[in-house]
Amino acid sequence: MLPPVLADLLEFHAPLSTVQREQGGAVTLLTPGVNVLALNATFLPADLGEVDVAAVLDWHEGQGVPPLVATAGPLTTLPGREVARVRVTRAGTAREGAGVGEGVVVEQVSRLHLGPWAEALTRAHGTPGWGAGLARQLAARLEGERVFVPLSAYRDGEVVGALLWQARAAGGEAAGGGAAHLWGAPDEEVEGALLAAAAGLGRPLQVSSVHETVTGIERELVHYSVLEL
Repeated sequence: MLPPVLADLLEFHAPLSTVQREQGGAVTLLTPGVNVLALNATFLPADLGEVDVAAVLDWHEGQGVPPLVATAGPLTTLPGREVARVRVTRAGTAREGAGVGEGVVVEQVSRLHLGPWAEALTRAHGTPGWGAGLARQLAARLEGERVFVPLSAYRDGEVVGALLWQARAAGGEAAGGGAAHLWGAPDEEVEGALLAAAAGLGRPLQVSSVHETVTGIERELVHYSVLEL
């Protein structure tokens, strides 16, 4: 069984991926042409006893992609090289004192307008050349998906930030609300406007971030590592 934080990321990203594969409690997503880590990683359970790590490696090699794994905590039981850490925060909001979005307008956009949306998102992460591939992938996956809402942030009429919000159903231990695990903003004002708009669609809000500007009542680190066996 996956740790809750990884299950949360998987719930968001699996519908957006091209391939989903499960083996021994590990779940792999593969999305060629898209450089989002979670869309091209194997999510590992805390107990690796039932996971055939060699089979995971062989599968990644067969697909021509690096054996990227996601873990809830540092990778200590397998040799690997950490490439990224992502903070997953519940009830995420912009950091106190950060800009609240003056001069920034956030609007919902349809999947037909994902080109500028994806370009803004990938540009915010320093990888602008990947925007077209992301737009094509999401345009296909979001067709008929009512639980996802793309938000674009505009400044002076230009798309400068992007966020994909997912509605979460309440039930059991789940509190409902929404999740925003795919977003990008060039500065704190755009970030604040996007997160405020996402929170307005449903609370609590689960947010992924690679930096410290998002705060909340719960925070967990997800580690992405490339296996080196």
